[in-house]
Amino acid sequence: MDNLKEWIEESLERNGCRLYELEWLTNEKPPILRISIEKIEGTVDLDTCVICSDAISEMLDEKDWYGKEYNLEVCSPGAERELKTEEQIRNAQGSYVFVKLKDPKQGLDSIRGDLVEVTEDTITVQYREKTRNKSITIDKTNIMLIMTAVKL
Repeated sequence: MDNLKEWIEESLERNGCRLYELEWLTNEKPPILRISIEKIEGTVDLDTCVICSDAISEMLDEKDWYGKEYNLEVCSPGAERELKTEEQIRNAQGSYVFVKLKDPKQGLDSIRGDLVEVTEDTITVQYREKTRNKSITIDKTNIMLIMTAVKL
């Protein structure tokens, strides 16, 4: 899977995208190789998925990666998605997020706002309370869940 991930990342990068998540679903018949992608600049649309799917499919055929039947699925991870890795959190800087805390901080057990800073140990979220802009810095160890959110 390490080589597979590296090959896919190279193919996506050539098409202006990056890997969000790679899943190999062997409980499906035939198995499914599901690749969730993000665009480096802009948003993922159907055309982007098709372009990346074609490029990855061609590359995997050339490498004869699996040798048996499987389905390839290239998709967007969606507008509201859990940020599972450090890299995903860093890539979400500047995005609107929802954060659920393990232990409340400043009277808050969850927060919605703009992810304005990501460091090794903390994140900073800027949010509005009534008519005032505020920010909160949260230790990563205090995060139960962080996900991108849609701003209404």
